[in-house]
Amino acid sequence: MRRPTPRRLLHYARSCLRLGSYLDAPGDGRHRPRIPAHALLWALLILKILRTASLHGTEMLVRQARTSLGVVVEFSDDTLAYFLERLAPERTRQALIELLRRAKRNKAFEGVVRIGLALDGTGAGRTARDPCALCHPYRNAQNEVVGHGHHFVLASVVGAGIVLPFDVEPIAPGENELSAAKRLLPRTVHGLGRRFADYVVLDSLYAGAPFVTLAQELGLDVIVGLKSNMPDLLANARAQFQGKRPTDRFLFRGERVDLWDADEVEASHTLPWPSVRVLRYRRTRQDGSILDAYCYTTFSPRTVGSRALFRMRSSRWEIENQGFNDAKNRYGFEHIPHHEPNSILLHALLTCLALCIERLYRLRHLHRGSHAPPSAIELCRLLWLALRPNGFHDSS
Repeated sequence: MRRPTPRRLLHYARSCLRLGSYLDAPGDGRHRPRIPAHALLWALLILKILRTASLHGTEMLVRQARTSLGVVVEFSDDTLAYFLERLAPERTRQALIELLRRAKRNKAFEGVVRIGLALDGTGAGRTARDPCALCHPYRNAQNEVVGHGHHFVLASVVGAGIVLPFDVEPIAPGENELSAAKRLLPRTVHGLGRRFADYVVLDSLYAGAPFVTLAQELGLDVIVGLKSNMPDLLANARAQFQGKRPTDRFLFRGERVDLWDADEVEASHTLPWPSVRVLRYRRTRQDGSILDAYCYTTFSPRTVGSRALFRMRSSRWEIENQGFNDAKNRYGFEHIPHHEPNSILLHALLTCLALCIERLYRLRHLHRGSHAPPSAIELCRLLWLALRPNGFHDSS
């Protein structure tokens, strides 16, 4: 295996992932630009993979190592901000959709029986400066505004052996997470196609009938957490399992899991069915703590067994751990490079694209032969090492 470099990563993105047309024409809205869009776009992507989120940091590194990075010209951070303000988000969203469809055709999800989608909301980019059109106020105990932040709904591929976050929808001030998710889910399903994914896994916020019905109309089965926001169904499920022994017990990632599965639990009046299938799972962790939780699903027991349903439900945490956690703590999703609505949205979308390129390159392209693929931090360090100047320098 040849050592990874930013230029080889660019070649992979252009040739293997076929992102060349997007990199050359990303929806640039600038009038008579002097600096080509592909130089600015690739600089933003490779610097995200190198975990440098700020526009000023991007400018400085490009000035020092633009040849090694595969960037053709130098530019300022003001140029990047101007570029982000005028870059069309629809073109980036379409590139992410095409990337996922191509990854599936290239067997990136080989061996996976059912591919899942996960949707969840998050907050990012808190600021004390003047608010923009996407800002939500933060208030203290005295109801005083002490800052502003931005909220998004993120969509990610889960349960497929590789976690690929691929779209975000901003939550506008005054609306809730469900409203943004109702825009996001149809757009992703129509773009990916009805046969791309088999199910969507959600937290308890989405447990009501409107969103579950929408997912079914889009051809997706639903696995959704069950908590106190649906008290009637939760009480019926607890009564159904009261005093009964687990129907299955097994080890999952070193933890003991007990399962209770009931196909005909009387549904809440808010659901359009007389009864639903409910799964109760109890995980006994290695430190002795116990997680006892419930979920309901539209999957039939004849289609999906209890263990498979539990594993699909557990894929819900992939969007938390490998979506939000990685994006915020490692790839700059929490950072505001330029406080302007279109720039904030493009920053989030380009973070998703950088994550997809990095993971497909590291886990699928570099995983050849008998060696294990490098970890994310190992790949990042190899890419940084490739930026060092060539040749021997005598410091005597």
